[in-house]
Amino acid sequence: MDGPSLTPSPLVICLGNAVADHVFRVDDVPQPPAKARARGYALTAGGMAANAAIAARRLGGRAAFWGRLGDDANGAMLLAALAAEGVATDAVRVIPGAVSPVSAVLVDAVGERAILGYRGEHLSVDPAWLPLDALAQAGALLCDPRWHEGAVSALAAAEAANLPSVLDAERSETRILLDLVPRARHAIFSVPGLMNFAPGARPADGLRRALAEGVTEVAAVTRGEKGVLWLTRGQRTPREMPAFQVAATNTTGAGDVFHGAYALAIAEGRPVEAALRFANAAGALRARDGTTAARAETEAFLAEQG
Repeated sequence: MDGPSLTPSPLVICLGNAVADHVFRVDDVPQPPAKARARGYALTAGGMAANAAIAARRLGGRAAFWGRLGDDANGAMLLAALAAEGVATDAVRVIPGAVSPVSAVLVDAVGERAILGYRGEHLSVDPAWLPLDALAQAGALLCDPRWHEGAVSALAAAEAANLPSVLDAERSETRILLDLVPRARHAIFSVPGLMNFAPGARPADGLRRALAEGVTEVAAVTRGEKGVLWLTRGQRTPREMPAFQVAATNTTGAGDVFHGAYALAIAEGRPVEAALRFANAAGALRARDGTTAARAETEAFLAEQG
């Protein structure tokens, strides 16, 4: 009789941002000038790449976070939180005297949020220290646009190693997205990110533009309750994947979790449509519960949906 499989789960390397999220639950997001009372408060690990790494780990993969932090209290909290989730932090550079990214997140009674983000100070942009040889052991690379220089370096190394790469194409400067999108095989936009990338273009035309150059093979845009619009190179007509209908309690991080789940599914060798469906489920559960679900819960949810 064959014994249990000794094949390790795939490794997803997530490069970019980690943020100390100070989350306040409020009845309504107040308009200034105002003074309001919060119903709840939590300090949590956030940031696009960090949330994606935690999601990949909870969903059954191995995960590593590559990024920069300051040697301050927020940086120490973030390192501890990532380690507690089982995310490898060996390739996190802690910079003396730097200030770690931090945000204030206001979540209203229906789960919508307003975020005031501070990207830190003195976080060196030089990517020369990145352990790019470690990409040979990975199943996928995910980058966000918050560390442009690091993403350029890692995406080039991933392509040289024939490693699937995913870009979390969230809202950013247009010049950064124009540079990064052609470097990633899978460009997964938010609606604001696609508007930054292709100002004035219809979503379908923006996705076509993303596939027009570089190594990009898949372009998609997540649209919340409207689901995902996606296109692969060689196709002209985008396809739609409906969203799973859930009662949202906190949409913070749902897009990050989507990206982490998608990168893990690609690392596992799933076809694009199956990877998008898996990511859709993981993102929906995050919005519903305000926390990232484990693999068993996500698979059970998918089975219930038919």
